[in-house]
Amino acid sequence: MALRAQMNERQMIEACQAGDRAAFRQLFETHKDRVYSVARHFCADQAAAQDVAQEVFVKLFRTIGQYRHQAAFSTWLHRIVVNTCLSSKRKTKRTVSLSGLEPEPNVEREASQERLYQRSQLRRVVSAAVSELGENLRMTLILRYMEELSYSEIAETLGCSIGTVASRLNRAHKILGKRLAAYKQALR
Repeated sequence: MALRAQMNERQMIEACQAGDRAAFRQLFETHKDRVYSVARHFCADQAAAQDVAQEVFVKLFRTIGQYRHQAAFSTWLHRIVVNTCLSSKRKTKRTVSLSGLEPEPNVEREASQERLYQRSQLRRVVSAAVSELGENLRMTLILRYMEELSYSEIAETLGCSIGTVASRLNRAHKILGKRLAAYKQALR
């Protein structure tokens, strides 16, 4: 077991491809939080995100033998997560909520109830505006700002060019800017 703890990711993947379930468990432990994070920001609720994350790891278990080390494993895994999220959305045909898109603010003890309410409203408005974006724009935003992937990693994950990533982010920013302008005016 101590030897297994010292495995690098490539060795872990090769062990998984050879049928080593303990290595797959280690791979799962290494990546479960990031997989769930993407799923949680894309899915409407926690239960749906857990279902998607579980489905991702089932798919990973079935397809790990197809991974050929041509791209970074994290990119390959993100692609599985993205495809599973999109597939799940098509199956459920529900409106997706991105509650929690913005990290919870640090609340100082002296913060007024009014300020707390404004922050809560802003999170709700931003979340609603992001959830109304098309799948491609929303997933690009999630991968960029929540997963902090580079443009090239996003392009590889989504199967598009770096220019397309930049264009999607630009369009998403403009759409969000317009949608949030009214809220900004109301605060003045």
